[in-house]
Amino acid sequence: MNRPPRHRLVPTNVAALATGVSEATIRKWVSRGKITRYGTPGRSQFDIEELTEIALQRQR
Repeated sequence: MNRPPRHRLVPTNVAALATGVSEATIRKWVSRGKITRYGTPGRSQFDIEELTEIALQRQR
């Protein structure tokens, strides 16, 4: 999988806000393979488009 453009990457706290869950849940989703983590050690980033899709699924 290719890395998304930089302007689409957001930190963990924004990922949590975008999906309506806690930062701990974001980390659990990463460990379970539900979402892809980008960034460097200690600096996680997530694709806002991937998060938007998850948020839409959770609303259904």
